Amino acid sequence: CLSWYRKTSRRLTRAITPSLPIVRPKPGEPVKPIKTKARSATILPNFIGLKFQVHNGKVYNDVTITEDMVGHKLGEFSPYATWIQLRWKAITVESRTRKIFTYKQSKNR
Repeated sequence: CLSWYRKTSRRLTRAITPSLPIVRPKPGEPVKPIKTKARSATILPNFIGLKFQVHNGKVYNDVTITEDMVGHKLGEFSPYATWIQLRWKAITVESRTRKIFTYKQSKNR
């Protein structure tokens, strides 16, 4: 685990980079996913082809690393919230049209 000290606003703070247990599989072996909660870990070029299970606060989401992901953080590919669509819906009650507010789960996950 790498650690270093940096000076921030007249005091020393300790920053720790999480170390991930990365083991390359032998040719012909299935790739076992690496379970991690380190959403802030930067994806390096030697991660390409590996599978991670990144925790989003509730469950572990599967993430397979490709070349386009290098330089980004693991947490960017494991969404932590479900988005809902807010809209007004017109209904007719007793020959009067009213608008009510409804929620709809969006297709984006």
